[in-house]
Amino acid sequence: MKFSAQSKAFALLLSVGLFAGCSSTGGTAEDGQYGSDVGAVDQEGGSTVYGGDDQGGVSSSAMTEEERMAAREQAEREALREVRVFYFDFDTAEIKPEARDVLVAHARYLANNSGQNVRLEGHADERGSKEYNLALGERRANAVERFLIVNGASRGQLETVSYGEEKPAVMGSSESAWAQNRRVELVFE
Repeated sequence: MKFSAQSKAFALLLSVGLFAGCSSTGGTAEDGQYGSDVGAVDQEGGSTVYGGDDQGGVSSSAMTEEERMAAREQAEREALREVRVFYFDFDTAEIKPEARDVLVAHARYLANNSGQNVRLEGHADERGSKEYNLALGERRANAVERFLIVNGASRGQLETVSYGEEKPAVMGSSESAWAQNRRVELVFE
């Protein structure tokens, strides 16, 4: 069963949300008997968390809708960045449409973190000559490199290398194995 990068990112976000929603201890506290630095829920539906003796806390009701949207978008971008392997069709170096949003998230991350470098490792399946597969892996890595640069990454942050058919992700001579070997992997350094 194959899942697209967007499906994986959505599943990750859903899992994080479910985990966060289920993190209570299940206990109850009588008024005035809170054993932590968390105040009771106020009338507007927010709560205040205090950081120490100065009683200067952060209130969730103070977050604007724009701030919540920005935080949600940031979480989505981070989830997308968990995908670091991009697959290609047979004998092509064309980036698949479902990979574009994920690569844009990586490009934005690189644009915002100029000290971060990434190695783009191009791979091919076992069909074809060794030389042809090395060239195909290089074309795939270069296609991802160009996409990242166009979307904000710096050329100096990127390094491309082709392994051709030399480092298969899956051993075998079936369409399933070949499909998993036609890829570019992003290795952050």
